[in-house]
Amino acid sequence: MSFQAGKPYLFLLALALMTAWLAKLAGLDQIFVTVTPPGHSADYFSTGYSKFEMDKSGRLDSKLTADKMVHYSDDQLTHLENPVMFFYNENTPPWEVKSESGILSADGNDLALNGKVSAYRPQAANANEMAINTRNAKVKIDANLAESSEWTELLSKGNRTTGKGMKLLFSQPVHIELLADVRGKYDTKE
Repeated sequence: MSFQAGKPYLFLLALALMTAWLAKLAGLDQIFVTVTPPGHSADYFSTGYSKFEMDKSGRLDSKLTADKMVHYSDDQLTHLENPVMFFYNENTPPWEVKSESGILSADGNDLALNGKVSAYRPQAANANEMAINTRNAKVKIDANLAESSEWTELLSKGNRTTGKGMKLLFSQPVHIELLADVRGKYDTKE
């Protein structure tokens, strides 16, 4: 190849080198730097979130709803705003458990309810109305179980029982246990 035939290639090489030098001078070479995402970043979110679980016979066992959910890729946790958990039993009204916020584990079985937590079951022919108030509860969804180590208040038919710590089994037969410092005020019939 003669020098005359190689002139266009030399011109293109010179042009490429000059462009690279000008890009570096202007700081444009920094545009293509790879950016790593921050450690704790959301990978997806939803507003109006709902999750349904069925029992072995195909009936609705539990339902989880929230105003907003955000899932994080680093720890696989799901953060919930105003979560409401429903536990269903045959022939009785469902239990409704709600809190200010919550965190659902990666496997979707452990739900940490944060802030004020209330559990409520309405009156029915075969079930008394019942309300439970506490703070910071842990729910095992597959076991239909809620626990709290905080002060707890149980209200039913004019009766009020308080204590520190609580275990509540939502499945039939429903079992409620206050763990310590239990005090009660009961409506007496005269």
